[in-house]
Amino acid sequence: MKLSVKVEYACRVLAHLAGRYGSQELLHIEHLAEKEEVPANYLVQILSELRNGGLIISRRGKQGGYALARSPDTITLYDIVIVIEGDLIEMNTKPAGISGPRVTEIWEEVRKDMETKTKSFTLDTFVAKENERMFYI
Repeated sequence: MKLSVKVEYACRVLAHLAGRYGSQELLHIEHLAEKEEVPANYLVQILSELRNGGLIISRRGKQGGYALARSPDTITLYDIVIVIEGDLIEMNTKPAGISGPRVTEIWEEVRKDMETKTKSFTLDTFVAKENERMFYI
């Protein structure tokens, strides 16, 4: 299992949007790319997937931008991974051979545990607090 950069970027950008939720402010892609250090050309693709998945809304034009489609406490890490990756763990196990059924059963249990855990983290827990990013000299 490997966390894709795409999921990481999506989480960072959604956390940024979550921090502005309720302000009626739409954020431009350039702002999001700069603040979350995500390549703008890659962010276009990620934002499109998030919009198609119903996690964000967008408006075109000079007054346009992006915002969360719903409250950050209703969007889970599970939702984000499913929109970006399609599944938490891609299962290719087959219950063949003597050990196959048990191996498949164990991986299914791991998948269910991951699903439960990722559903327990909502986007509002991802929002960075202002004083969390401290620099020391």
